Amino acid sequence: MGKPLDPPPGSNTLTVRDNRTGKSYQIPIVDNSISATDFKAIKASRVAGEREENETEKGLRLADRGFLNTAVLRSEITYIDGDAGVLRYRGYPIEQLAQHSNHLETAYLLIYGSLPTPSQYQTWRDEIMHHSVIHADAEQFFRSFRYDAHPMAILTSALAYLGSYYSEANPSLQGQNLFTKGDKPSLATMDKQIYRLIGKATTLAAMAYRVRQGREFVTPPTGLSYTGSFLYQMDHLGQENYVPNPVLEKALDVLFLLHADHEMNASSTSVLQVGSSLVDPFSAVAAGCASLYGPLHGGANEAVIRMLISIGKPENVPAFLEAVKKREKVLSGFGHRVYKTSDPRSFIVRKTADEVFKITGKDELLETAMALHDAAMKDDYFISRKLAPNVDFWSGLIYRAMGFPNDYFPVLFAVPRVVGWLAHWRQMMLQAGGVKIWRPRQIYVGAAKRDYVGLEDRIAVEGLKKTPSAIEHSGISKRTRLASFKGQTKAKL
Repeated sequence: MGKPLDPPPGSNTLTVRDNRTGKSYQIPIVDNSISATDFKAIKASRVAGEREENETEKGLRLADRGFLNTAVLRSEITYIDGDAGVLRYRGYPIEQLAQHSNHLETAYLLIYGSLPTPSQYQTWRDEIMHHSVIHADAEQFFRSFRYDAHPMAILTSALAYLGSYYSEANPSLQGQNLFTKGDKPSLATMDKQIYRLIGKATTLAAMAYRVRQGREFVTPPTGLSYTGSFLYQMDHLGQENYVPNPVLEKALDVLFLLHADHEMNASSTSVLQVGSSLVDPFSAVAAGCASLYGPLHGGANEAVIRMLISIGKPENVPAFLEAVKKREKVLSGFGHRVYKTSDPRSFIVRKTADEVFKITGKDELLETAMALHDAAMKDDYFISRKLAPNVDFWSGLIYRAMGFPNDYFPVLFAVPRVVGWLAHWRQMMLQAGGVKIWRPRQIYVGAAKRDYVGLEDRIAVEGLKKTPSAIEHSGISKRTRLASFKGQTKAKL
């Protein structure tokens, strides 16, 4: 880079000309991408009056708010073509997996890269189900939460808490190369944490559900499927020979499979950002859970139900859509950051919903949902903006029909997504060249250099007003001083 070059036609490079200096730079293109660090070589001298904080002499930086076109790693796990509505796990179309596979088999595929043999699957399933039991001390931890605590707050805390039991899985205690050596002892330790996190995710989620119901916790049963065990732990009330409804068990398994991974979404990125510091996997997964807690990520299907409730009857749909167009209302469950056409998962979920409603009966909101779906799909306003139903539009109705509380919906997203988080974490730990801590740059636009002025020498700027936070802070400080003074007075008396 840095030399004026005329690359031959067809060269797999990008030529950049810096009009500030007249220099041209040739940047290699690999896998249809360019390295951001190559732009550090594009430097210029500061012009008169330019801020030194722009760091012009240190090379160009690439600004990408929200990571709209930034690739942070090379991955072999999930492929998405948003324009064509394609989703594949390790090359397998999501439609085929949903029809023929199950959540645990697909979990093996996502984490290890291939579908398991019968013996591999049996070992995998047995290990996960064996590690579903939680230490007895965890009951006290769960009962420390208020009865009205949000289940995602409980689950996030529980995932981090879980790591406190397993010192052998903590690189801070065992050495930072615990999971990055690539030798057999490291892989065995890594696999055990994967068993633990996937196995215990359903148990922690069920405990978060039952503690809010004021119920005793249920020990994970033997002989049931992954989702069957989950439903058992939530719903068993002492009945003899109780087993969950097989249709609902299968429906939840399909939904778990569909939510297992979705490439570099916000929560997966959070897991890798935290994991890049070589923290233990329990802490990294807890970070992903916290990210998914946000309403722009894991709370979307809950928002759909609240939207449908606010609409009420099907005849209210036209007025609601007009309010959406005027930006007076928010349309939830339509459109996606990645998909510019229909979300391929939405068709599978719609079919699953029909099976569930045969058992539970049709939800009173279904007719409203159908009316909203049909009206939006015929309206040029939404068609031109490529706002098609996504997976959240129908999944919320299924969860509601199965009796889950609205605020529990994100938990039903987080439990299966543990698989995807671990797949990406494992891939990063074992990547060639080791792990580099993720440390993004910023574009500084704050104050230029200024000298400190002592408190007694500062003069208030005329017209300067206290900010609300400063006023509030002053009030707290005053109350604190008064409380301290009263305490001292009582002590003297």
